[in-house]
Amino acid sequence: MANTKKVKVTLVKSKNGRLKKHQDCVRGLGLRRMHHTVEVIDTPENRGMINKVEYMLKVEEA
Repeated sequence: MANTKKVKVTLVKSKNGRLKKHQDCVRGLGLRRMHHTVEVIDTPENRGMINKVEYMLKVEEA
């Protein structure tokens, strides 16, 4: 797993007032607050969560 692809994800829109499932996806990615950035492993599960809430995120290849 030394060459595991990672994706850098930043929350750029507030999760307040969003659907509960969308808030859960943001939380599942490890994002806690606005402008918080995390690196997640590029798996189908994480990609699914990113695709569901992409309107709230900034995504970069890491």
